[in-house]
Amino acid sequence: MNKTEPRTLAGFMELMPNEQILFEQIKQKIEKTYQKFGFLPLDTPILELSEVLLAKAGGETEKQIYRFEKGDTDISMRFDLTVPLAKYVAKNYGNLSFPFRRYQIGKVYRGERTQKGRFREFYQCDIDIIGDGELSVMNDAELPSVIYNVFKELGFDDFTIKINNRKLFNGLFESLNQKENAVEILRIIDKIEKIGKEAVIEELEKIEVPTASINKILEFIEIEGTTDEKLQKLQNLGIENEAFKTGLDELTQVVKYVRLFGIPDSNFKVDLTIARGLDYYTGTVYETFLNEYRELGSVCSGGRYENLAEHYTDKKLPGVGISIGLTRLFYKLNELNLIKADKKSIAQVLVVPMVEDMTVPIKLASNLRNNGISTEIFLNDKKLKAKMKYADKLEIPYVIVVGEDEINSGIVKIKNMKNGEEKQSSIEDVYKYL
Repeated sequence: MNKTEPRTLAGFMELMPNEQILFEQIKQKIEKTYQKFGFLPLDTPILELSEVLLAKAGGETEKQIYRFEKGDTDISMRFDLTVPLAKYVAKNYGNLSFPFRRYQIGKVYRGERTQKGRFREFYQCDIDIIGDGELSVMNDAELPSVIYNVFKELGFDDFTIKINNRKLFNGLFESLNQKENAVEILRIIDKIEKIGKEAVIEELEKIEVPTASINKILEFIEIEGTTDEKLQKLQNLGIENEAFKTGLDELTQVVKYVRLFGIPDSNFKVDLTIARGLDYYTGTVYETFLNEYRELGSVCSGGRYENLAEHYTDKKLPGVGISIGLTRLFYKLNELNLIKADKKSIAQVLVVPMVEDMTVPIKLASNLRNNGISTEIFLNDKKLKAKMKYADKLEIPYVIVVGEDEINSGIVKIKNMKNGEEKQSSIEDVYKYL
């Protein structure tokens, strides 16, 4: 019989158990932080009707969709968690309480070209706050607080949450008669950190933005100073445009409330180059960077959108949200040795039976589990040396051998595998020593 070579599709990440343990720990820390801020869990289907999922998609996004037919049904795999959220809110509008605060951690799928550190299947960790008709800008200020708490929980101190407001750009472009080019200009500006100033100028010239306008745009994004100095310099530009004034007012409020939420100035700043290429962001935008590891790029991003579900309902549902690309973040942190997948087992104890009658060993393992102690019992018929070697290889902290002597005396030894020390305990009270 011919054997099939076991292999995995390119762009799909499989981890070894020790790596998966670490991945799950990071995911759980993110989830617990989201819950700490009162966000509700949501789990939407991976598969959606294509006409629903692709109601807004086009261009590059639609090219990356995994799409197929099952019978007469046209089906697509979700490519982010925001579009399914829009569908969900529109569908369940009458049963939800607003503002609707939800988190979702799940896999999404994009058939993009595979390269190092890029995946076709990857986890996103999203939170969004959705309003009914309106949503206070204070919500825009709360999300950086969530970002701050997530990365502190993950053990990072030196990171910066960069904040901007797209209305500033919109007002600037209107004042320069470049409103028609706004989306394309924003896409170009959003790349300035990657491609540099000169390349940005070249790309703006290609879409026929006048030199005088390019200079004004660069003057705007190159405003320097502290956060408060930047806000003052924006005021001093004297741009008489309603969109610009609204954007500046919102940005000023966000900065005020970000500080009230307890985020130090060292961990956030106004950055006028942050444009967020996605054209559905309409106000506040965020990018987060680990300062010592700029090569990672943005590790958390998001922003404000005025009408989440416009393709599904006439109701105005403004929202603000952020997303952490967990798979890519984990891959990069692992590659840079910034995290260590050194835990090989989640068991705290290995119960090693050395008797034929398994009644006592099984009761012991059950008692430990009932008391919240992660316990594995070695059920295969091996010599004691092999069983101890197994515990040693998986670095299980404690081993309890249960033989005839232990059963007769009712006393077992709890061996610390790291230092070899042994403690004695009655079989019933073992959990108290662990």
